[in-house]
Amino acid sequence: MTDNQELTAAHLDVLKEIGNIGIGNAATALAAMVNKRIDMAVPQSRFLSLENIMELVGGLEEVVCCVNLRLEGDVPGQILFLFNLESTFTLIDMLMGMEKGTTRELDEMGESVVKEIGNVLTGSFLSAIGSMTNLNMIPTVPMFATDMLGAVLSASLVAGGYVQEHILMIETLLFEDHEQIKGHFFLITEHGSLNTLFNSLGITI
Repeated sequence: MTDNQELTAAHLDVLKEIGNIGIGNAATALAAMVNKRIDMAVPQSRFLSLENIMELVGGLEEVVCCVNLRLEGDVPGQILFLFNLESTFTLIDMLMGMEKGTTRELDEMGESVVKEIGNVLTGSFLSAIGSMTNLNMIPTVPMFATDMLGAVLSASLVAGGYVQEHILMIETLLFEDHEQIKGHFFLITEHGSLNTLFNSLGITI
């Protein structure tokens, strides 16, 4: 399969399973961080182009916070976690044990909290994929950025040479009591890495 070929139903079924297991593990990790029960809505998983992602997340001018990790090992690429500002503030308040609405702007402590959340969620997700595939996927130290969506994605993807048709997107919705946190997880692989991922799962390319 090349980066521009259509994915089959088998590919999409496996993608859904990876999304369910990976985000389920991530929700458990987040619950351990905040010492509270965290529930998860069934994620929407799909492969999208860069153009489709910008339309789906909220448009080029949507202000987002992004945790970006370089991925090394058997499936090299990048992992991005995107949260809108409201969800980012809720995450910070939740982790710091503060009442919702306390955080209204990002400071150095807030950025550190979000990076740690992204690090833990990504590690849990990759652990789930590794258990399914026996692939070695190693994340680097997380980087943080907050800006309009177009600027964040351009800096993270275009500048890194990752523009392609098949970007794995998992839309996540985490619940804690009456609060909800919406985020988008992206796996952007280097050329040929998708073949490695699907081959490891026994799917003919």
